[in-house]
Amino acid sequence: MSDNSNLPALSKQVTELVLAGSLEHAEEAFAEAADQFGDLAVVEVLNNIPPQVTALHMAGFDGGKMSLATLLVPPKAWADSLAFIAATWQDDLIEDDPERIAESLFAHIHGVVFSTDDEERRNELLAAASATDHGATAFAILFSMAPKEILEVAGEIISKGPYLTGQTSSDNDVVPLAIALAQASEDGWDRALFELFPEFRHSADLADAEYDDDPDAEPSILQRSTRELLYRLRKQVPSTRSAAKPGSRRSMGTKIFS
Repeated sequence: MSDNSNLPALSKQVTELVLAGSLEHAEEAFAEAADQFGDLAVVEVLNNIPPQVTALHMAGFDGGKMSLATLLVPPKAWADSLAFIAATWQDDLIEDDPERIAESLFAHIHGVVFSTDDEERRNELLAAASATDHGATAFAILFSMAPKEILEVAGEIISKGPYLTGQTSSDNDVVPLAIALAQASEDGWDRALFELFPEFRHSADLADAEYDDDPDAEPSILQRSTRELLYRLRKQVPSTRSAAKPGSRRSMGTKIFS
């Protein structure tokens, strides 16, 4: 923004509009700022407004609707906002229809990550989001919708490294996102895997794991359910007085793409 004196007023305006539920008006404020000062104005506002406000605003534009925030949100601002995304979910919906929430979360994350053809920005978004505990849980929620395919991808990554094709037994939309995460951040990929499959401590352990999708069979792999992961993410929502911090979980990087 060429004149930083406008930044506090614009940030305050957007925050008040979002908290009042006027998301369309907040989006209009973003658009006017971009027209007057350039896209950098929107970037600076998103860097300055509270992450819970960013989460609330972007949650209103999942799916078919597009927001300037989706296109321009800085990686760290987006990563911080993911800590609050679960606060927008209804408790009864988590219990009664967890798949619906997971699909909405997928639409949000996929929409932000693949809103650009800029591979560097995409990698920065994925690396920043997966570097936090809440980010790892968010990705695990998405992976829980296609555990068999995720295990296949894990095995292919171990065997082929950067030359993986991403071919699995299905064309599930989660697979390209999983591969993009693994290529952007080895540690983030591992952390999301271990959040979904908590008994494993190294991604190489998953290379020989087999997923039995028979609902009547005794599970051979300990896997957290979508509902369980949604509740885990809900419990990770910080108070508005605490900032989102980098993940405290142990690094599991395996240098699979070196």
